[in-house]
Amino acid sequence: MKTTQQSTKTSATTAKSFDGFTAEERAAMKEHAKELKASARRGARADKAAEEEADVVAKIAEMQDSDRVIAERIHALVKANAPAWAPKLWYGMPAYARDGKVVCFFQCAEKFKARYATLGFNDGANLDDGAMWPTGFALKELTAADEARIAELVRKAAS
Repeated sequence: MKTTQQSTKTSATTAKSFDGFTAEERAAMKEHAKELKASARRGARADKAAEEEADVVAKIAEMQDSDRVIAERIHALVKANAPAWAPKLWYGMPAYARDGKVVCFFQCAEKFKARYATLGFNDGANLDDGAMWPTGFALKELTAADEARIAELVRKAAS
């Protein structure tokens, strides 16, 4: 008769449980899947860009006041300073794409229960400055100076 022993590594691993993604992260992934399906259904229709921008504006309107005010200003700044970028939803948040790839995005504080919203840039943004440069910015509110800096960043990223 054979006896089986459980390895200490296995029992130690089961003692620490991995919860996986948070509910907010799972919801964001589900939203992204819906966005991809909707985009595929739209195909190459001429009004695709208008529909995607309408989706972004509607998502911004759903946000809590503090996030909504910031998102509205960022949307206006991006449209004014990078008119070639296409607004679209990305993981349920407003984003702006060049040639179909997200370059800039806004993440509201409420969605991930964070204390600040985030304005971020992906690697398609032309923000390179030496060997190290910022690609994400925490936002609690926007001042005129902040808006000027964001406009400058967007113009540089779009260049």
